[in-house]
Amino acid sequence: MKTTILSLAAVTLMSGAALAAGSDSTTPPKPTETTTVCQDGQIFDAATKTCLDSKADLFDDTNRYEAAREMAYAGQYTEALTVLASAENASDPRILNYKGFVNRKLGHSDLAMAYYTAALKVDPDYILARSYMGQGLVAEGDFVGARNQLIEIRARGGEGSWAEASLEQALMGQVSDW
Repeated sequence: MKTTILSLAAVTLMSGAALAAGSDSTTPPKPTETTTVCQDGQIFDAATKTCLDSKADLFDDTNRYEAAREMAYAGQYTEALTVLASAENASDPRILNYKGFVNRKLGHSDLAMAYYTAALKVDPDYILARSYMGQGLVAEGDFVGARNQLIEIRARGGEGSWAEASLEQALMGQVSDW
């Protein structure tokens, strides 16, 4: 356990901070008008300075993903699901993973696991989905399943990643908001 704690500290020092949930960024998304002004799953458009429906043609799935991520950090889970539902590619593993994450936060564990499984079916190497799935398994008391996801993360090149570190922390009983 001492080695695990030291390896987590090394990961944090090497990256500057543990990678933020859902992205390659090391910091949470900064709140924008999307989460401070817009309502009902709308996304702020800087060009028109208005809140628009997430289905608007000027938004692509990356915009939608980033808006949903910001909303999730702000605890706006229902709004995040609204944005994710407007994705053009419903099979995008990022979209599926975040649907899983948000549903897990809303207490819908079975639905969350179905979304994580769908994301991994599309991309078995998507270690973030494996980490979120593992964290959900820990919350359900399935430590064997969670450890299996940790093994998969490492086997798929995720050693030293936020995905690995956050799942290790969950397995050690360190509860995270993510």
